[in-house]
Amino acid sequence: MQAFLKGTSTQGTRPLKEKGTGTSGEKKQKSVPWVEKYRPKCMEDVAFQEEVVAVLKKTIEGADLPNLLFYGPPGTGKTSTILAAARELYGPELYRQRVLELNASDERGIQVVREKVKRFAQLTVAGHRTDGKPCPPFKIIILDEADSMTNAAQAALRRTMEKESRTTRFCLICNYVSRIIEPLTSRCSKFRFKPLANQVQEERLLDICDKENLKYSKEGIAALVKVSEGDLRKAITFLQSAARLNTDNEITESAVIEIAGNMVDEGYAATQIINQLHEAIIEEELNDKQKSAITEKMAVVDKCLVDGADEYLQMLSMCSVIMQQATLSN
Repeated sequence: MQAFLKGTSTQGTRPLKEKGTGTSGEKKQKSVPWVEKYRPKCMEDVAFQEEVVAVLKKTIEGADLPNLLFYGPPGTGKTSTILAAARELYGPELYRQRVLELNASDERGIQVVREKVKRFAQLTVAGHRTDGKPCPPFKIIILDEADSMTNAAQAALRRTMEKESRTTRFCLICNYVSRIIEPLTSRCSKFRFKPLANQVQEERLLDICDKENLKYSKEGIAALVKVSEGDLRKAITFLQSAARLNTDNEITESAVIEIAGNMVDEGYAATQIINQLHEAIIEEELNDKQKSAITEKMAVVDKCLVDGADEYLQMLSMCSVIMQQATLSN
């Protein structure tokens, strides 16, 4: 009887386990965003930031690293670069023990600095790499979107950077370096990440299309590059969205433009409208004085949107200036 039950349980559960494992594996593979799937795993894979990568390589060869400040437009490889550098420093075994990554826009208060950051910075460094390569005697704390941190939190972070300099290195990542207080910037080596060139974006997008077996047109890839404006993350996200919406058809220019969108009442971002309107105004048959008045208003509206102003009201304000200047030419 026991043998019968044992045999039944073994034969009965094994197919279910294999079936469940396969299904969860397929779901996991499908749910991975392409932005993460094709994120650079080593510094050689980082695109169009040769100067930054070259300096970091020289630094890593000596198993040393200063406090870092990466700044520049979104989607240019700031986070990917420091993550790739950390993998090369620590290897896969010690990477999770030695690296703390926080998104400062979500956790930006002084309490986070006092608790999470300070607690991790005070931990003792231990462990050795199994491959025999030298392992630096410090940890790395990555603060993404550090320009969203409050001034009080940045001031508290300055003190932590001083006290834990022997065992901890900090990497601050931001879009606007002017929003980081001077005492922090003076303690970091600053690296500016430039927007990606169109050719570099095209090469990456074509590589992803080949790996995902996607049908595409040259116009569709060119449209992806245009709407992303140097932001490779945005371009890859649009590419994945277009591939999901057009599973049987090729990725065309019209499909990309539809996904990128340009209307507030349909839920699209006001910043996208400003960017697309700016291109249209430059090509419009208006004189230089009219164009300058409109683009100046666009700059003011863009600043207000960054500061958190209402999108609909800002769009009305901008459109009123456009209409005023357009009627002057009639």
